[in-house]
Amino acid sequence: MRIAWMIVLAAVAALFVSLAQPARAQSAGDWPMYGHDLASTRFSPLTQINAGNVAKLAQAWSYPMRPGGVGPSAGAFSQVTPIVVRGVMYLPAGNRVIALDPETGKEIWSYQRKKGLVSARGVAYWPGDGQSGARLFFTSGHQMVALNAKTGQPDPGFGENGEIAMDVPFAEVPTIYKNVVIVGANVYGPGETNLHPQDEVGAGIPGDSRAYDARTGKKLWDFHTIAQPGEVGHDTWGGDSWKGRGGTNVWSMTVTVDEQRGIVYMPVGGPAANYYGGDRPGDNLFSNTLVAVDANTGKLKWYFQTVHHELWDFDLPPEPVLLDVTHDGKKIPAVIQTGKIGYVFVFDRVTGKPVFSIEERPVAKGGAPGEQYSPTQPFPVKPPPVARVTISRDDIVTADDTTPEHAKACQELWDKSNFYNEGPYTPWALHSTPADTKTTLIFPGATGGANWGGAASDPRMGYVFVNMQNSGSSGWLEKNPKYNAAAPGKELAYHRGSGAGSQYGAFSAPAKDAGGKVLGNWPCQKPPWESLSAVNVNTGEIAWQVPLGITEELPEAKQHTGRAGAFAGPIATAGGLVFIGATSDNMFRAFDSKTGKELWSTKLAYTATAVPITYQGKNGKQYVAIMAASGSQGNDQALMVYALP
Repeated sequence: MRIAWMIVLAAVAALFVSLAQPARAQSAGDWPMYGHDLASTRFSPLTQINAGNVAKLAQAWSYPMRPGGVGPSAGAFSQVTPIVVRGVMYLPAGNRVIALDPETGKEIWSYQRKKGLVSARGVAYWPGDGQSGARLFFTSGHQMVALNAKTGQPDPGFGENGEIAMDVPFAEVPTIYKNVVIVGANVYGPGETNLHPQDEVGAGIPGDSRAYDARTGKKLWDFHTIAQPGEVGHDTWGGDSWKGRGGTNVWSMTVTVDEQRGIVYMPVGGPAANYYGGDRPGDNLFSNTLVAVDANTGKLKWYFQTVHHELWDFDLPPEPVLLDVTHDGKKIPAVIQTGKIGYVFVFDRVTGKPVFSIEERPVAKGGAPGEQYSPTQPFPVKPPPVARVTISRDDIVTADDTTPEHAKACQELWDKSNFYNEGPYTPWALHSTPADTKTTLIFPGATGGANWGGAASDPRMGYVFVNMQNSGSSGWLEKNPKYNAAAPGKELAYHRGSGAGSQYGAFSAPAKDAGGKVLGNWPCQKPPWESLSAVNVNTGEIAWQVPLGITEELPEAKQHTGRAGAFAGPIATAGGLVFIGATSDNMFRAFDSKTGKELWSTKLAYTATAVPITYQGKNGKQYVAIMAASGSQGNDQALMVYALP
């Protein structure tokens, strides 16, 4: 009997020891969070699939997102990136969260929201703290929800029945650092009469970043992304222009955290309105700014504004990457920020000091009444631009690039549109009389450059991999007929017009063959229209750059044009590979991380507008997964998973 009691006491003691120690959230083969780790490296140490055998990669299984065509539109899950933690795959699926066996795709459990959709791009895993078990966190509109990771049921220990009400809507992926859950905001406004009708949503709601206790749901801190009276940067908002101002928020996927130092790095987007800032004189901090704050308190540590007084919808959507950089013989803990503007900024992540010089260079000034143009903008001396940042008539496609018919249509478009470009940050032309015909053409356009898809890295080589869209935006400023100077309200005096008849006024023209058959609507600038680059952040040089995507309608010798029109970003592996979808040709590809050589590709049923992952199953096999879906109502949109035979 005494021996039995000793066994019981030993078991109880072991239980208390295990409860006192937080569970480990990951193993080397897991993909436990959106960017793989808090540093957002998107780098996996797995090597089973490598440059020598990736050509043998084949489909292992798939999971249909809309079986039988039932459920939300595919747009609700087309950008989903799963996570894999401790032998289970978790992902959002429209109005559901599902747990799958990562070796087979067999469903373990499913949770369905009674109202609203789940975070559009992913969920976050918290391993627990010894008292509370492992949880999944996601946002749904203004709500943050915690599910029991084992059962898929709301965890009653968090908030009220597993939910808390946030002050703002957020549709992206929460970031979890220790017991702190950090979220940005999806708010726009105030009332923009431009070409972004969704900017009316949440007009006037501050886009502050917020943090909550992962155990209870209690709010821990918020950071004012529009500097308030008495705060650093408040003087960059002229008059009372800071009041009731929406936008200026961290709307992208997630934030990045220096786990060792407890520093959060937030890429803050542009202010409202996007194209005219006459009602907000000044540089407008913290818009278009990389902001570093204390993870536990939200207190500001340092910041760098990448665009002053933003007028081009350049935003700063991608989360930055943390790497240790060797520069001038010194090892520097660095943070690397990309964005729509086509540049790569490298900073000491502790001090905010640039690793490579950044120069304030004069830029062109526009003539819109009431506008206050910044006389300079920051330009990194290194690395060089990884996207097209200017254009002239000499940069238009010729018959050697595409087809004679397309080249002719593009030249005619240039001439009749009276395009002009004065380099990076060209101001929008002003149309104040019928005689005004000049049309601004900017590169990169409003979609980038690098959009929310962001970058991946290989810490061993000091490489950062980023795909850039080389597409433009055109337009001008014109008087807003809704504006009433006697009764100023949310309507602005000027808004942006576009001669191309599309939301962003892309610089493109219909492509036809010699027989008049329409082949598509192709960009008018010389290829590549999208590229994948490897930037050596130790030297500040571009290690390699290749076109990303093909135009199959062209002869084989001309097909490697790159294919913009889809977002998302890459991942990298210790097997010497970079995996990426993100092209409108519906391909999923693997590249050699050292050379940029394409080693494998597969055709998907739909565009892969999502970041892929790779992980090791309980069976020891390495898998690669990506979402293949579009905004249509097709039934065969699925999570696609690949492995070696």
